[in-house]
Amino acid sequence: MGLPEEPVEEYKVLAQGEYNRNYYFTHPIDGRGLVLRINYGSQMHLIHQIEYEANALRLLEQSGRTAHVHYVDGSSEAPGGGVLVMDYIPGRALNYNSEEELKGAAECLADIHSVKISGHDTIKAEPDALPTGADRLIAPEAAIKAILSECEDMLSVYIDSDLPSADKKKRLRRLLDAAWELSEHEQAPSYCCCINTELNSTNFLVDTPKGSHPKVSLVDWEKPLYGDPAQDLAHFLAPTTTFWKTDVIFDDRTVENFLNSYENAVSDRFDVGGLRERTKLLIPVTCLRGMSWCAMAWVQYRDSDKDIMNESTSKKLDEYLSDRFITRIESVVNV
Repeated sequence: MGLPEEPVEEYKVLAQGEYNRNYYFTHPIDGRGLVLRINYGSQMHLIHQIEYEANALRLLEQSGRTAHVHYVDGSSEAPGGGVLVMDYIPGRALNYNSEEELKGAAECLADIHSVKISGHDTIKAEPDALPTGADRLIAPEAAIKAILSECEDMLSVYIDSDLPSADKKKRLRRLLDAAWELSEHEQAPSYCCCINTELNSTNFLVDTPKGSHPKVSLVDWEKPLYGDPAQDLAHFLAPTTTFWKTDVIFDDRTVENFLNSYENAVSDRFDVGGLRERTKLLIPVTCLRGMSWCAMAWVQYRDSDKDIMNESTSKKLDEYLSDRFITRIESVVNV
């Protein structure tokens, strides 16, 4: 990377999630803003988690919507579970209440999804069955069943714990059973691509130069898959996603406007036939993934040995597992 032999750069904490911590620094010679990302675990149970993320970023670089990778080291000598250095992308979190920014997010996803991925860059496997293969994207053969299998693993942490109430365990179990029934209606997509699968508002960075249209980029690629673009759209629109960092839940009009913007941005770059129907089928399934993850994390946050603790996450977990929010998700899943 052309850094001096003796360290002179200063690293400042930029952000952290549940499995990674990010630091900002300036290259002392050429002045570039860079991000050092240190990994502390894998949602996908991958041995080569940081290399897997770096590979996805390299595949998507041509989209113009993701960070350029400069360096990756997943060896046992690296800090944490491995490190990644990439370009710093300026911007702030997406504002769900701005129609212009939602349109920009739709255009961002359309550009990313339009990147053609070769069959040589994918491998047919379930996420938790691939300890290696960091240079290829995992391609689950049945997206809904893969998501719900993951939900089973996460929810079991909650159900097997003595901490939650029996009533909430029963309600979450009933929701997951209803989602399994939806999986019987799954249809194969006509087009697949690299999908992010975790589209929270803070993973979108909005840069608005004075007097110009917002430029939206997408960061945090720790859980990419090769799959149906409808899976990303469903995650973006699901109430379990929008409520995570805000108090916003989209109404039907906002959902339709977003899908219109996305299809217009895709244009003729790939087939969007059946996209809306698959998206709307995947929204309740996505809600179950969010609820199952929250249930698992709620138990883990009561474990003092957890590597990364986030105070705002802890508070939000209580909200998601409240009777009021569970009732809302029951209406989405039609339970």
